Amino acid sequence: MWGYRAFGVVQPFRRRRIIALSIVISMLAGGAVAAGALTAATVPRHAGPVDDQAPLPSDEPTVTAAPARTPVRAAPTGAPEPAPVPTFDRAARSLDDPASLWTVVDKTRPLNPTDYAPADLVEVPVAHVWRPLLRREAADAVVSLFAAFEAETGLQLQSHSAYRSYATQVDLYDRDVATNGQSVADRSTARPGTSEHQTGLAIDISALPGNCSLDTCFGDTVQGQWLAQNAWRFGFLLRYPADKVEITGYAYEPWHFRYIGNDLAAEMHTTGLATLEEFFALPAAPGYN
Repeated sequence: MWGYRAFGVVQPFRRRRIIALSIVISMLAGGAVAAGALTAATVPRHAGPVDDQAPLPSDEPTVTAAPARTPVRAAPTGAPEPAPVPTFDRAARSLDDPASLWTVVDKTRPLNPTDYAPADLVEVPVAHVWRPLLRREAADAVVSLFAAFEAETGLQLQSHSAYRSYATQVDLYDRDVATNGQSVADRSTARPGTSEHQTGLAIDISALPGNCSLDTCFGDTVQGQWLAQNAWRFGFLLRYPADKVEITGYAYEPWHFRYIGNDLAAEMHTTGLATLEEFFALPAAPGYN
């Protein structure tokens, strides 16, 4: 036995132990290498300490939202269309129908029929000399006008004359001719069938108490001046102005007012046209045909 050790001969038992130990060492070394490789693959490398707030890497691709695009408006092709301006319709009502609020009656435009009588006459509830009758719309406007005058001035108005029938106009004209002659009568009194009073739309107004009634001096009174400036607000027109005798055919009558409705009265006031003949481009009527 000692002889074998001396000559460096390893016994078979020890040789097996050495081989087994070598195998174990090799396996441990291989496991350490594998563990190191696995650790290197799963733990990220950092140049410094790990920040717990840093985002973890992801296999998903990063998507960046595209910036919002401002909508592009088409360039204007021209100037915008101007808004339509309302225009007054001068053909809205008849100028010939005696029942129309715009009927034009003068020395060349008699009523048709000449004995026309309105169907809607009513009594006007205002102070008066002669019992006043007018068409309903005109009567309501007179009441409003009288009330406004009294509220604004503290004075009063009265109706002197309103609707006159054809028969009444015959009697009135004949008496004027008999008293003053036809030439004078034709400048102050309408011939039967050509009077605005017969339409039920005209009224002669005077002061209460009377002052310059049916006289040109009425235009200088508080009542006459207020009416000349404000009657249009209630749909009335000073029908026979002092400077329009050659158009209307009648001398200045500051007491004679014709109802034409609020729309037409306002339009004539705005345009400054003082007579129906001028506003509707009708021939002047200085005398009878």
